[in-house]
Amino acid sequence: MTLKLYAHPFSSYCQKALIALYENGTPFEYRRLDEPGAMEELCARWPMKRFPLLVDEGRTIAEASIIIEHLGLFHPGPVRLVPHDPRAALEVRSMDRFFDNYLATPQQKIVFDTFRSEGEHDTRGVADARTQLETSYAWLDNVMKDREWAAGDGFSLADCAAAPFLFYADWTHGIDPQFEHVLAYRRRLLKRPSFARAVDEARPYRHLFPLGAPDRD
Repeated sequence: MTLKLYAHPFSSYCQKALIALYENGTPFEYRRLDEPGAMEELCARWPMKRFPLLVDEGRTIAEASIIIEHLGLFHPGPVRLVPHDPRAALEVRSMDRFFDNYLATPQQKIVFDTFRSEGEHDTRGVADARTQLETSYAWLDNVMKDREWAAGDGFSLADCAAAPFLFYADWTHGIDPQFEHVLAYRRRLLKRPSFARAVDEARPYRHLFPLGAPDRD
């Protein structure tokens, strides 16, 4: 087995990479970061200490989007997550950036602020993050009214990003019912076997969510 993934089941970015692996049934060694020695191994390879991290025959690949692109190039499967067509691929990558920058980033801003000590909370930053999520929900609702998946008819890299980021964003700053297309898309993602598997693997860790995991999903 040439692939080794360092990841934690409850991490949204790790779930993003796991979805790609599960979509294609790609064999890999799963080094869960709560297992003895796994975090030390990751830090030895990647001093930024960020995850997920993929190791392929000794080569280290960081960042979830790059991991998925790497898998498509060197370990392709039946589900092509980045299209051959350059224009279609650009749309996939554009939507992937949207979910990373305008859903994951503000969502994590809100969550990470809860870990700050009293007197160090960024009240303005959290308020801005909530505003960003509302703006993102509204924009995405308009996009998804005519689409099944984030970049069109086919499941892609963009949906690997959307699944965990929308999942946790709704826990953090609830998606208003007026955004019916976003909510319908979130439900489709939860039914996708690859993401459903990632969600199930993360269930034992829900107590770690600092805002309190809702009794659903």
